[in-house]
Amino acid sequence: MWSFLLLLKKMVSLKNTGQFDPVYREGKAKADRYLVMYVLKNNLQSNRLGISVSKKVGNSVVRHRLARLVRETMRLRGEMFNRGLDIVVVIRASANPRNISGKPLKQKDIEKSVLFLAKKHNVLKK
Repeated sequence: MWSFLLLLKKMVSLKNTGQFDPVYREGKAKADRYLVMYVLKNNLQSNRLGISVSKKVGNSVVRHRLARLVRETMRLRGEMFNRGLDIVVVIRASANPRNISGKPLKQKDIEKSVLFLAKKHNVLKK
């Protein structure tokens, strides 16, 4: 029963500009084809996630779907990350299916991108 409840637990999120700005200003940024990831230590016991998607990426359906894929990746793979981090993921316009081969990105594509950037940031547990 308890393990099921742990799976439903949501990751704490960054919600307003005051929480995002320090990560953008002081955090380190790494990028790949689809995402940009900013990471900053937050001196808390847990990680906080912020997702930013510009209107340039696509309409609300496309933007929300991509944000859900990032959120799901962090939910499934969040235990692989070190603790005490603020992470902001910016989804690039190249993640829009119309901007690439016409096929929508899948969960595995986003997961691969997030884990690649986490490895570049050296924030994965050893």
